[in-house]
Amino acid sequence: MKGLVDKPKRGAAPAGGERYEDPGFSAEVIAWQRQHGRHKLPWQNTRDAYRVWLSEIMLQQTQVTAVIPYYQRFLERCPDVFSLAAAPSEDVMALWSGLGYYTRARNLHKCAQRVVAEYGGRFPDDPALLADLPGIGRSTAAAIAAFSYGRRAAILDGNVKRVFARVFGVDGYPGAKPVEDKLWLRAVALLPEEGIEAYTQGLMDLGATLCVRGTPSCAKCPLAGRCVALAQDRVKELPVSKPKKAVPERETVMLVVTHGADVLLEQRPDSGIWGGLLSLPEIAVGDAAHFDTAVRTLVAPYGELEGCRKLQPFSHVFTHFKLHVAPFQVALVSRSQRIAQNALVWYPVEKLADAPLPAPVKKLLLGVLRSDDLLAAV
Repeated sequence: MKGLVDKPKRGAAPAGGERYEDPGFSAEVIAWQRQHGRHKLPWQNTRDAYRVWLSEIMLQQTQVTAVIPYYQRFLERCPDVFSLAAAPSEDVMALWSGLGYYTRARNLHKCAQRVVAEYGGRFPDDPALLADLPGIGRSTAAAIAAFSYGRRAAILDGNVKRVFARVFGVDGYPGAKPVEDKLWLRAVALLPEEGIEAYTQGLMDLGATLCVRGTPSCAKCPLAGRCVALAQDRVKELPVSKPKKAVPERETVMLVVTHGADVLLEQRPDSGIWGGLLSLPEIAVGDAAHFDTAVRTLVAPYGELEGCRKLQPFSHVFTHFKLHVAPFQVALVSRSQRIAQNALVWYPVEKLADAPLPAPVKKLLLGVLRSDDLLAAV
């Protein structure tokens, strides 16, 4: 864990002699943030580490506008780390459903339980100890420590990488380790002696509101006068994009099996895509040649098949692959009183809106199933 508490030596330079210290940079960021930055977000103006941590985890790879309603719902259900730690995992997943990157939700729950068990419910103020908790990396740990305890530690999320790449003319893909290592050296060297909260928030605000990915507002940026990318007309080139790779594609068949006012759902394993969520039973695409047999085999333990019809196919893009889904709606004439596998459960259609379902699956179900007009087999 060495190196997570950022205490740069004055005058120190990385290998190669390049120097990153620049007090004027942090002063401009702080001054701009105090006058023009964001100050009324729901998780601001508090030193409550639980609220700061919750917002930082939700904001990983997710925009502020999408996070706000989830953040508020979480606080209503779990107002502190003790209530979150004690909450059933299915409740946590349901609250998270729709935010994506579901490993964050599982780690959120595990982290709350560890904070309660190991720290008595108080988040540690040491960035190194914070970074050791589930779901908290170095940058997130620094943000929590800065906003909750005023600790002087460097952040380096995607927004900050973009600001640094443009302002300082950093070549190379920021996610590549050699480039990222240098960006960390710069992030630590640029830390101000005072005003760490305003500085940290200022970097976030600049990346989120002015130095955005598409069309940055360079005319409003307090760093325009020192921006290498702007001076060299390279704003669109920097930061360097991630080298493109062919996106693998997968296919699956999902079954919307209903009887009465219930739909058959399957609990997914904790690991893998949509881990820990409820979803629809699936059959392999390879079974397409014997589709009727495959469907009858899957639903046989749960009731007698009446009929099925094809629904509109859809695709969903994950981080590492694209999933093509062929959904079918299946009706049962009667239903068995038993569930053969613990992973499968009959779920009331009227409760689907609050169910812990992946967003595309929930959208499919809510579009197809209505409590007043359930499946009519074709």
